[in-house]
Amino acid sequence: MNIQTADLCDAHEDKVSVVSPMFGSYGGRSSFGGPISTLKIFEDNSFVRKAVESAGNGRVLVIDGGASMRCALVGDQLAELAVRNGWAGIVVYGCIRDSKAIGEMDLGVFALGTHPRKTVKRNVGEVDVPVTFGGVTFRPGHYVYADEDGVIVAEHPLV
Repeated sequence: MNIQTADLCDAHEDKVSVVSPMFGSYGGRSSFGGPISTLKIFEDNSFVRKAVESAGNGRVLVIDGGASMRCALVGDQLAELAVRNGWAGIVVYGCIRDSKAIGEMDLGVFALGTHPRKTVKRNVGEVDVPVTFGGVTFRPGHYVYADEDGVIVAEHPLV
């Protein structure tokens, strides 16, 4: 699927919310989109593994990591699980690691940055709750689209 967020904004101006520019693109897919699944976590990626071990069915995992820049919430092993299980992409309000390997995978990955440190494992977080960052609320079941121009959210599918 070739996503062009600028064209989607033009065609659906009153139906999209635009996330503040803050993300870098790290995955092998430069554009992606799909229904939203969310996680609200902080410096603990236990719930990320649980999410990507399940069938993605073309969904996008949106992770509210509290903008922490102290560790990575997604690495190559979790990204590989996401690819194998049919996730379209991952948006991380936080950091990833293993960016070179992730850049070679058929997965869209947007994040604030990279960090070599792994997380602690406390098995703490919330699943499929509304999360807000970048001036936008991401609700499970709504749709997110991302490309080189940015990230947008809509209540209903646009493509």
